[in-house]
Amino acid sequence: MQIERLNEIFRAKLSDDDFKRLSDFIYSHYGIKMPPVKKIMLQSRLQKRLRELNITTFKDYVEFVFSPEGQDNEVIHMIDVVSTNKTDFFREPVHFEYLTDVVIPAYAASNPRMPLTIWSAGCSSGEEPYTIAITIEEAKQKYPNIDYTILGTDISTRILKSAHEAIYKENRVEGIPISILKKYFLRSKDRSNPTVRVIPELRRKVSFGRLNFMDNYYQVQENFDVIFCRNVLIYFDRETQEKVISKLCSKLKPGGHFFLGHSESITGMHLPLKQIKPTIFSKIE
Repeated sequence: MQIERLNEIFRAKLSDDDFKRLSDFIYSHYGIKMPPVKKIMLQSRLQKRLRELNITTFKDYVEFVFSPEGQDNEVIHMIDVVSTNKTDFFREPVHFEYLTDVVIPAYAASNPRMPLTIWSAGCSSGEEPYTIAITIEEAKQKYPNIDYTILGTDISTRILKSAHEAIYKENRVEGIPISILKKYFLRSKDRSNPTVRVIPELRRKVSFGRLNFMDNYYQVQENFDVIFCRNVLIYFDRETQEKVISKLCSKLKPGGHFFLGHSESITGMHLPLKQIKPTIFSKIE
């Protein structure tokens, strides 16, 4: 791409009207709030799309987004750019301690014939579902009769690809005990780009799929024993949060456990959940 054209793209500004068109669309279709204070952030993130499409103005980009071709092909890329994906291994450790101390022993005591089913809703780049898998694998030393499956879903196809590949920069696993690292991660031989990868045995226990929380019905095949939906709802308004959790609960078995992020609350919402601990709930039977 010519330097002059690149400079033109870098100088492109998102007008208030075009921002409103995009923010209204993002909110109505994906539930993500985009108040005016986020205009510069959106402008900055979308400049990459302008470069890749060789479009020099946001006005032309917005027209493309709302064209039939854009609705079919560009919207998914725009949402990949807009959605925030911040997560860590063993984030909010109290949840994994509760899995170890309460959920897994109770499940093992029930002499299960079916696998423990867990849904990581809003799984980002995979750290959460792989942490869940590690937690269960460690518990299997005491409860060898349990099996499990984990589903991870997210709206971003880009981030789901990363989750499926399960390759992480070495600094992403610095807080994990050495014994766990050696057991569940493979270290790259390329020391110029130090990475680790989750072992194949663990990767096979986790499947991934794209899901939009704003869909009227969640196309997942089963009801789950456990659902994690953490630090996702903060991007939605209160009414949307309640609708999303209600739809998630429709896929949770009676007595199943629901884990929420530490900065999120369901106080005042009409949901079939009872609180067990802060951010830990069970579905009313």
